[in-house]
Amino acid sequence: MKISELSPEYHRPPPHAAHLTDLARVVADVERYDAPDPSPPEKLAADFRRVLTNLGSAASSLTDPCRLQIWKLATRLWNAVVDRANSAALARGPSARAAEAEIRQAAPELLLLAGCPDEVPLAAAKAASFFLRAGQEWLGLGRVDLATACFEKATPLVSAPAAEEERDVLLGLNLARARAASDAGDQSLAVALLGRSKPLASASPKGTRSLAEGYLSVGEAALSTKPSDPAVGASSLITEALDLFEKLASPCPSSASPKTPNLQQQKGRCLRYLALERLEAKDHEGVLRCVQVSRASVGQADEHPSMGFMALHAWLGTGNLAEAERELERIMANANAPENVCVGAAEVYLASAGPEAARKVLVALAARCRAGGAAAAVRVVTTVVDGGIGSPGRARAIGELVSDERVVALFDGPANTSHRGAMHTLLWNCGFEHFNAKNYDTCADLFETSMLYLSREEGSRARRAQCLRVLAVCYLALQRLDRAHEFVNEADKVEHNAHCAFMKIKIHLQKNDEDEAIKQIKTMMGCIDFNPTFLMLTTHEAIACKAVRVAVASLTFLLGLYSAGKPMPEREVTVLRTLIELLRREQGTEDEILKYSRRAKLRMSDLGAEGFFGNGPGGARELNWFASNSWNMGRKVAKEQKYDLSAEFFELAAEFFGAASNDEGDGNRPTLCKALIMSVTSMLEAEELNNSPLSDCDVKKGVDMLSRAGKLLPSIWPSGSVASDQAEANDFLFLHTFYSYQLLDRMDTSAHPQQLQLVKNFASSKACTPSHLLKLGKTASEGTPPNLLVAEFSLKASIKTALASHSPNYRVISAALRNLACLAGLQDLSGSKSDAVYDVYRQAYQILVGLRDGEYPCEEGQWLAVTAWNKSYLARRLNQASVGIKWMKMGLDLSRHVESMKQYTADMEQCLEYFQKLFHSEAGEHALLGKNPDECSQQEGAPSTRTRFIWCCTTIAS
Repeated sequence: MKISELSPEYHRPPPHAAHLTDLARVVADVERYDAPDPSPPEKLAADFRRVLTNLGSAASSLTDPCRLQIWKLATRLWNAVVDRANSAALARGPSARAAEAEIRQAAPELLLLAGCPDEVPLAAAKAASFFLRAGQEWLGLGRVDLATACFEKATPLVSAPAAEEERDVLLGLNLARARAASDAGDQSLAVALLGRSKPLASASPKGTRSLAEGYLSVGEAALSTKPSDPAVGASSLITEALDLFEKLASPCPSSASPKTPNLQQQKGRCLRYLALERLEAKDHEGVLRCVQVSRASVGQADEHPSMGFMALHAWLGTGNLAEAERELERIMANANAPENVCVGAAEVYLASAGPEAARKVLVALAARCRAGGAAAAVRVVTTVVDGGIGSPGRARAIGELVSDERVVALFDGPANTSHRGAMHTLLWNCGFEHFNAKNYDTCADLFETSMLYLSREEGSRARRAQCLRVLAVCYLALQRLDRAHEFVNEADKVEHNAHCAFMKIKIHLQKNDEDEAIKQIKTMMGCIDFNPTFLMLTTHEAIACKAVRVAVASLTFLLGLYSAGKPMPEREVTVLRTLIELLRREQGTEDEILKYSRRAKLRMSDLGAEGFFGNGPGGARELNWFASNSWNMGRKVAKEQKYDLSAEFFELAAEFFGAASNDEGDGNRPTLCKALIMSVTSMLEAEELNNSPLSDCDVKKGVDMLSRAGKLLPSIWPSGSVASDQAEANDFLFLHTFYSYQLLDRMDTSAHPQQLQLVKNFASSKACTPSHLLKLGKTASEGTPPNLLVAEFSLKASIKTALASHSPNYRVISAALRNLACLAGLQDLSGSKSDAVYDVYRQAYQILVGLRDGEYPCEEGQWLAVTAWNKSYLARRLNQASVGIKWMKMGLDLSRHVESMKQYTADMEQCLEYFQKLFHSEAGEHALLGKNPDECSQQEGAPSTRTRFIWCCTTIAS
């Protein structure tokens, strides 16, 4: 044997000593909760989890002293936990409370680990009671799973109770498990556990009461959760609780225990839940029976307010409004009834009785709800409104209700500011609903009533002004313009802003007072809160009222606000387009339209076409609109002979169409060409009309424009063969040639060759017609000085072209012949030795030969015959007898082919014959004398012949 085995100093410590020491240390930490630096609950809970794990691993080898020691430490721990729960110094957060519950559960866990020592009386019951209380703590925290685990650990410890203490613990466990099952939604298990508790509870009144409370608790849960199991009914559970309470209340000869003080309250509670269950089942008679029993048992003075509330519901459910009203009065008279119950009862009653009863109910509430009268009034009115305010009659009833002085007085004082705002908002929303429905009379009354709930303080000025403006809108819609004007003036006094000015503009527009409307626009623009959007709105209103002058003024003011980088409600091009459209509706606004069209062109030049008109198809449409409008305005004023304006409009149209033409295939190029030509046309027409010669600058501009048009002339030829399009293209090509000739004519004579070439080019084109050439010829012959080469070429080409056509136009041919004859005569007078005039008459004779009567204009044929005959007189006076005979023959030949001249043919033949005889006789005499007959034709013997000749010519001319 070793010495160490004999010496007591070297004995080994017990194997569990370290665990017990650790446990004692942790328990001591729990007890020191009031120390300066106590351990946090979470750390203590973690320590106990560690200690329990260590002791659990050595539980099989624990000795009886160790078990007893664990019991002592567990008891200390439990007492410390109770002290900690009663202390106010510890934190009560959710995590801290969960940690405290875990520390509490550690005590019964230690007892369960240590077993039941013989030295501890009723050790199993004590451990079970610890588990029961720990589980109840978990239930209080909502951890049903942990609570159920505690109860299940405790139940086997007292499953076969012998002592009364064990039976009480088992009863408590069953009731706690029933509550946990109910909280978990397992109502069937809860009912089963309550059934197991009946034998245990019957032994004492306290147990019976606990069981009754358990039934009532599970019944409440079943009432709220509506379990699917039909065997678990809230009604049966609450009835069972009520029976148990009745049993406790009845006198028992063998029991001397006094009644529980709050037993009547529990019975009343059961009856309330039974009434609620019946009310949910719509068993109104059942509800009334419960109420009757409750009032018979507890008395009306001590009645819970909810009973009267449910009775009110039941009477309303049966349709007995009189009894329901009495119940409402009873609730109002009950001093114990909270204000929210009174208000709720009033809401329920009004929902059935209708708004007719609202005034009486609201006055009663005002008397009952001293502190919350305003809130109650808001809730009642809300209920009435929720019932529907669609009809004007009901809306008026609401207005009368809230305008009562007693109701308005409820909202006095700063404490009711929020309720006053709520009532105002409620009435405002009601009014707005009728406003949207266009019930303007009704909404005006509601808006006006809502102003009773606005304070006069500075903070309410904006809201008050808004109400006044909306009232003005309502009366404006009702066409009560004076009333609307009064309200908007009041709003302007409260808060002067652009909204009020805009409302005044609308009123003036309705009154057709355009001058005042325009003045008010200027006032509106001076307001602090003005922004350009108001001008757009004013324009829309003016257009709707057909006040074009006001709309034009508004848009004009708006145009003055545009500047670079300034945000505006509408693009400048849109404003200009709208303004021009409006001006077009008025008479005599061409100058204004031209002014704003010029502005559009100027802005296009400054910003570029895309910068001003916009990109894409939208910008293209805007640009084409301005181009087309300028074109149409040019045509319109040209028809009215306002050529100065039309010249500028066509010039603007050319600028816009030019900006729109981006490629050779662009469809705007033909119109651009036409606009350039029409602009020059209007310039020259204005010159002629106003008798004011063009300046050199204008002439140069016209030449430049026609030069541009000349480059675009091929684009105006139509792609198809439509006759009207072809004729229009021919006319524009002629106009280009004609006015180009005229402008060249303003220059010196060095331009004559250019004019001739210009006409020749035109004559060789497809657009050339005899009429065009005739006009060119006349123009060339009438110039100062005349361009005789161009005139002769044009007139001859006109005759040639006309004769070459399938159906010659003899009116054009005859006019060309007349002008050509005059032109040839002019050349003869200028000293030409050619017989050009006779050639013209001879050509005319050749044309007349073979024509049907009337085919050649009679007046022109007569003119040819008479002028040819009369030229013989001129030749005779010039001592040219042979020439005279030649012209007399031409006149006679022409007369034979002119129907109106045939009556003079015989006289003309006789005159010619006589003249020829005279000429031949005189010729013989002068031959003997060696003289020329033409030289001697004016001798003394000639007067008789001359007299005859003059008579014949005069007769023909007449």
